[in-house]
Amino acid sequence: MVINVNGKDRDIPDGMTIKDLLGHLSVKGPLAVELNRKVCPKKLHGQTFLNESDILEIVTIVGGG
Repeated sequence: MVINVNGKDRDIPDGMTIKDLLGHLSVKGPLAVELNRKVCPKKLHGQTFLNESDILEIVTIVGGG
């Protein structure tokens, strides 16, 4: 299935959760995930399944001054 991640279309296997996708993309560290324009809390990443044409924005959080 095809979803959009940070503005780019990606072909991913059916049945993936947000947590699965983050592992697949090797995204680590503090981050925020928006699914179809709504923030998805980290506690829901493992139970939120992705669907065809979903739009995700993944933002890594970087501290500094």
